[in-house]
Amino acid sequence: MTRESNPTVLLADDQADVREALRLLLKSEGLASVGVNGPTAVLEAVRQRDFHCALIDLNYTRDTTSGEEGLALLDQLRQHAPELPVVVMTAWGNVPLVVDALRRGAGDFIEKPWDNARLLSIVRTQIALGEAARRQRRLEAENALLRGGSDVLIAESPAMRRVMELVARVAPSDANVLVLGENGTGKGVIAQQLHAQSRRAAKALVKVNMGGIAENVFESEMFGHVRGAYTDAKSERIGRFELADGGTLFLDEVGNVPPSQQPKLLRVLEDGEFERLGSSRTQNTDVRLVSATNADLAVEVEAGRFRKDLLYRLNTLEIRLPPLRERSADILPLARSFLERSAARYGRHDLRLAPSAERALLAWRWPGNVRELGHLMERAALLAEHDLIGDSALAFGPGSTGAESAQDIDGMTIDQAEAHLVRRALERHHGNLQHAAEALGITRQTLYRRLEKHSLRDPAADDAD
Repeated sequence: MTRESNPTVLLADDQADVREALRLLLKSEGLASVGVNGPTAVLEAVRQRDFHCALIDLNYTRDTTSGEEGLALLDQLRQHAPELPVVVMTAWGNVPLVVDALRRGAGDFIEKPWDNARLLSIVRTQIALGEAARRQRRLEAENALLRGGSDVLIAESPAMRRVMELVARVAPSDANVLVLGENGTGKGVIAQQLHAQSRRAAKALVKVNMGGIAENVFESEMFGHVRGAYTDAKSERIGRFELADGGTLFLDEVGNVPPSQQPKLLRVLEDGEFERLGSSRTQNTDVRLVSATNADLAVEVEAGRFRKDLLYRLNTLEIRLPPLRERSADILPLARSFLERSAARYGRHDLRLAPSAERALLAWRWPGNVRELGHLMERAALLAEHDLIGDSALAFGPGSTGAESAQDIDGMTIDQAEAHLVRRALERHHGNLQHAAEALGITRQTLYRRLEKHSLRDPAADDAD
């Protein structure tokens, strides 16, 4: 969420002359302010926008000195804007009242008439504490959601050199980019490169697997929620768009966004505005969007499963990644890099590939692309009996070497090969759809579509017969 560079203080007092005096004092120190005259106006103001601090009176009815109105307002602010630092003011200060206000969550207190220097010092301190707390929450959310940029990027083949040249031209702009390619080709690595070479590199790169977000939690995941938004919402949540503010948001498997949620995604892409679930306050975000899919979105549009206007927003620029079988010059460098990394992880630093293994790697058709190669090298590093890894130690498929397994789909059409691989994955995992989908590098939802496309039976349906 984009916040004003000039801190803004919410002033709440029923006397206009008090609000004006506070406004002028804060303005002299470079602090903006918004004045309101009572609790109802305070709550409406915090629903409409963000403030860096609130300065609220404890009494609003002229003949009341108990502070009950202000304490009730303080409770409501803790509920509706728990992150907002609040300083209470009263002309009837007493120790029990101050202690009660601090116990209910006030950051500090000021007695009227106030000392200008003390008031400014307290407001500045509360603003700084609020910003520090906000940065801490953001850091915690980033630690939970972000992934490091340590994926292997090797681009020695002509096809990948062309891709990287395009990345270098596109990255400095803020244009939305749609990365196309088969599963496992490294679309996430390209997103990392687009971010790293952009003007936003110092900010966050937030990755979201759209195929892994259930429709009923889409809004909460993408836009966040406030406490009490639904039964289990015990605390506020920062959404992905808010977390990526100023940086890059990577939407992987974007073709899996449910049709019912696509208008909400389109809105934030068009005007940068959204609301947290359970809140009416409109927030702004400034993100550079990178999306990826292995689906033909034009076909999805024709089938009514994807909005045409959303597709236009996503693909200002397109980058197509070649499958690994079309970048053979990268296979062995990638294999050696993956093997070196896995060998270090498992404490087997002398592992190396034998010529027979290299020939098998080059002969294999790589239906799972770079992801499959990485998994294969990790298994080899873990299970190899000798430091020199031969072709027999490469587990391409049950009881076969790379060269033999390559013949399984050699000469097939793409559709025939896809159906063959889906069937083999289901057989290997005894009909377990989740395990088969993970082995194929796709989501369970995508696997269902492949079963329907190739008229393959759902094993669950067989069990029900």
